[in-house]
Amino acid sequence: MPKAEITTIKLEKETKKRLEHIRSYKRETYDEIVQKMLEILNLCKLNPEAAQARLRSIDRKRRKISRKKSN
Repeated sequence: MPKAEITTIKLEKETKKRLEHIRSYKRETYDEIVQKMLEILNLCKLNPEAAQARLRSIDRKRRKISRKKSN
């Protein structure tokens, strides 16, 4: 498997906090989060209902993980 090219981007601290807040799981990378966001954005253009369903699914997963953390 070829090695992925990696780059560095600068984010404001508030942007970083917002990205951390929408993580689906603890070790989800910023790249995974941004890819997920872009996927949903593109889906919004083609099928807004499917995008809403995807967002609800992500939210359910996040809530499930949050409940596990608090126990």
